[in-house]
Amino acid sequence: MTEATTPESPEPRDPRKGPLSFLSGALTAGLLAWLALGLSRRMVVYFAVHPPHYSSPIAQNIAVTLKTLLVGLSFLATFSSGFVALGLTLVFLRSLFTAAE
Repeated sequence: MTEATTPESPEPRDPRKGPLSFLSGALTAGLLAWLALGLSRRMVVYFAVHPPHYSSPIAQNIAVTLKTLLVGLSFLATFSSGFVALGLTLVFLRSLFTAAE
């Protein structure tokens, strides 16, 4: 027995994903984007309220660099998750209209 068949029927299964799979992926990615946006906003507010104060210019530069890196990565995660959610939503809508064919 191969992986593509089930014990009940000898017919191979359709390997394509269905609209429900795209919808659940889009909702999951949207939730992750929303959580990442909340984290990003809180990081920006925190770093704006608590600026680094070091007497050494090297330590000050390192602190600003790390702050910039963290904020940039959090917004990159927001954009990436949002872009995936948008793409999966479009694929979900396309699969609804092409399922009848």
